[in-house]
Amino acid sequence: MSANTPGHSRGLKKTHKAAIAGVSVLGAAALTLSLATGGGATTETEPQALSGTGRVAWAYDANSPQAKALAAGVSDQQSAIGLKAKQEADAKLAADTKAKADAKVKADARAKAEAKVKADKRAAEAAAANRSVARAPIFANNLDGWIREALFIMDKHDIPGSYHGLHKNIMRESSGNPRAINNWDVNAVNGVPSKGLLQVIYPTFKAYHVPGTVFDQYDPVANIVAAANYAADRYGSIDNVNSAY
Repeated sequence: MSANTPGHSRGLKKTHKAAIAGVSVLGAAALTLSLATGGGATTETEPQALSGTGRVAWAYDANSPQAKALAAGVSDQQSAIGLKAKQEADAKLAADTKAKADAKVKADARAKAEAKVKADKRAAEAAAANRSVARAPIFANNLDGWIREALFIMDKHDIPGSYHGLHKNIMRESSGNPRAINNWDVNAVNGVPSKGLLQVIYPTFKAYHVPGTVFDQYDPVANIVAAANYAADRYGSIDNVNSAY
């Protein structure tokens, strides 16, 4: 009976269905290829369709070219990261070392400058002391020398007076005797006798003593300077004294 005859079924016979199913199985099997490597110990499976899903499954092999390439790429990245970190650490160490070296150089320079300032100051002070000693005159140990030394000290302390003013009062008061003492006037009666070249009583000597001179009424220079200091305070100058004062 012709297949094109109207009213007749076009269904497949069992033999046809079996043939089609066989072709389908063969097609699915063709998608799977198994390769034996290393004596059959490792199997690399090509993508194969999972039954009923239509998805493709992959089996990972560490020895495959793809896996080795991936591992090499990761290793290169790690090496690059490690190299960069080392370079940064080396750069930081170098910067720290340079900073410490620069700080030490500055500290050494500052210490050297300070030491030089101190040394220059000591040298200047020593030179000034030497000049002062060199300029200090040597006075004779007699009336003339005592008066001149007293005038030298009076000048430093702005105490007025002249050689003539000192000399005339010394001669009137003690005749130039530094150990002279008055044991008969009112001061002696009161227990404070006048002493020395310019016959100064102790309270006056103590009040008008000039630092740098000996604290002794009988010392000729100390006696003259204290008396001139007192006369300047009371009379304006020892030059203005022409009698007992």
